[in-house]
Amino acid sequence: MLAADKRATAGHLIASRKAKKIIKITDRAAITISGLVADAQMLADSLRENMRFYEITNNRSMPIRALATLLSNILFSSRWYPYIVQIILGGIDTSPRLYVLDLYGSITEERDFTATGSGSPIALGVLESRYRPDLPLEDAVNLAYEAVKAATMRDSASGDGVDIAIISKDGYVEKHIPLR
Repeated sequence: MLAADKRATAGHLIASRKAKKIIKITDRAAITISGLVADAQMLADSLRENMRFYEITNNRSMPIRALATLLSNILFSSRWYPYIVQIILGGIDTSPRLYVLDLYGSITEERDFTATGSGSPIALGVLESRYRPDLPLEDAVNLAYEAVKAATMRDSASGDGVDIAIISKDGYVEKHIPLR
């Protein structure tokens, strides 16, 4: 599961209250955006096309780890003129996968949860205090919502609702939850 707020900022300006910060790559993978939206959108397009090419060439799905490595290589190759992004890549192949990548291509596989962006310290506090590996899906959705909501209460660059993407062996589902 991936979650993100809806606010896009440009310095102190709220540039959009309807930003889409979760980008679907395939029915098995998506990324979250933290940083420059245009950079993240271009990277998502590149990932999507490379994943299609891999599947056509190899007649099988690309493992999520390979997708994370591809993204890491793209980011590292641009380190002198970096993409200004911090990305969470989530997906499922043989099991759920979660990776964090920074603008230089550093890659970290996370086990249970993570957060990026200006509101991440606040969201992480909520996740660390309430996460359990055995959470039912609806409780996990509520926890993700509460983590993002907490960030919107203390971080002026976050706000305006929560998008959630659920990625499972059954496919990809997105939902929007207004702040309440």
